[in-house]
Amino acid sequence: MRVPRSLEVWKMGVVNYLEALKLQEKLMSDRKIQKITDTLLSLQHPPTYTLGKRRTDHNLLVPESELKAMGAELHYTQRGGDITFHGPHQSILYPIISLRGVGLGARKYVENLELTMIELASLYGVKACAGQKGETGVWVGERKIGAIGVKISSGITSHGLAFNINPDLNYFKHIVPCGIADKDVTSLQKEVERVLPPEEVIHDQLIACFVRIFGYTDVIWKEIASISSYNLEN
Repeated sequence: MRVPRSLEVWKMGVVNYLEALKLQEKLMSDRKIQKITDTLLSLQHPPTYTLGKRRTDHNLLVPESELKAMGAELHYTQRGGDITFHGPHQSILYPIISLRGVGLGARKYVENLELTMIELASLYGVKACAGQKGETGVWVGERKIGAIGVKISSGITSHGLAFNINPDLNYFKHIVPCGIADKDVTSLQKEVERVLPPEEVIHDQLIACFVRIFGYTDVIWKEIASISSYNLEN
């Protein structure tokens, strides 16, 4: 008999990166002591570049002052992975889940994140696949459509994935995306030859793919208008 698994999905809209980071840290602490159930944050960020814990600054191709001039932020994080871009018209999922609870190791967890994006792409007739050795994320041929960068602490996950629905791909020209110099970046809109449904629909489809692949049976949906609605101090 299948063990019931509950997941809270927080639909959050556009959230500042540092605010989302602080929220993740609080939720991770709460998940470790089983104060909350597994939680999935679904959101977008304003234009933001992030570096992983390996600090590969050489893959940022312009001065930080130039990023600020174009209205983008730069942040250093403790996730895995290389430099990447987050911005409007991406679908971002940050799972705060117990790997022990879902019976997964770190590698299988990352593979499931890849499958989540691969399945979404397939809904639109786009054949995506996991990268070759050393190439994180999800690819359509030689073009990257989805990025992955995760952090795992005491078996609890944070950070996650970013799937390109229709972001301004010019932002990626200012970095070596994920440290891979000879590959391009793409989006769902660039790969299909028809008008996409509203982005809200695609966000929900990505969540549905995540729920199915990770085997959740009970999903609680929450519309979170403001991070302040969750008490970060307790």
